[in-house]
Amino acid sequence: MKIAPYLLSFPALLLFAAVVIVPLGMTVALSFHDWGQYKGIVPVFIFKNWREVFSDSYYGEMFWRTFRIALLVTLLSVVFGAPEAYILNRMKRPWRGLFLLVILGPLLISVVARTLGWALLFGGRSGLVNSILLSLGLISAPLPFMFTETGIVVALTHVLMPYMVLAVWAALQRLDPQIENAAIALGAGPFTVLRRIVAPQAMPGILSGAVIVFALAASAFATPAIIGGRRLKVASTLAYDEFLNTLNWPLGATVAVLLLAALMLIVFGVNRWVERRYAQVFG
Repeated sequence: MKIAPYLLSFPALLLFAAVVIVPLGMTVALSFHDWGQYKGIVPVFIFKNWREVFSDSYYGEMFWRTFRIALLVTLLSVVFGAPEAYILNRMKRPWRGLFLLVILGPLLISVVARTLGWALLFGGRSGLVNSILLSLGLISAPLPFMFTETGIVVALTHVLMPYMVLAVWAALQRLDPQIENAAIALGAGPFTVLRRIVAPQAMPGILSGAVIVFALAASAFATPAIIGGRRLKVASTLAYDEFLNTLNWPLGATVAVLLLAALMLIVFGVNRWVERRYAQVFG
């Protein structure tokens, strides 16, 4: 047996274990420790934190809100990102490169800066959009954006849609435009071409992009923290508060581990579906 590949990969595996596996293991172990306001963290093995999370409906609402927002962001990214990727795929140079730069442009800006931009646009009466609409008399009260799920969904969709566009665009690279022209020449309508030719080719990219967007939306912290604030928490901001505000590290670790475990189950399950879809389309 050749050991050279294992020796060459050992430094990378060692680094991965040091920065990923070990911290995750310590977080899981921390979730089984006790905590008290005056005694701090007590290194004993108990299920107190897990019982509290599973028995208190407050935590259930936090996780339900987290995955509800992630699902809405994913659906909006598919609805707007997939057609955008199809249009981008049909563009000719130099317009394709120009619009690709426009799509990727938001990724070059900090997520905090982009989220603050949305807050400035819709933040109460002082927001630019609300102040213009109020001055024109089109609305009688500011549109609710800050501290709402709608605001979080809109801001996260803007942040994560480029990932969907890139995933679908990469899948459509396999599609020869001449196939669509041949189908039209044979009498197929535009809707039939999209349904029978374009959609099967784009579906693996849509599924892959949906997995990426859902995972990033469910684990996002900066955007829910800025737009949602302390009034509207999700799992990531809840774990942050437990760690840094109440200093209940074991409970915060429990929330973080549950979020990670749920995301892994969802991502792995959907990934198997994506692999089967690839096998059906390209196998």
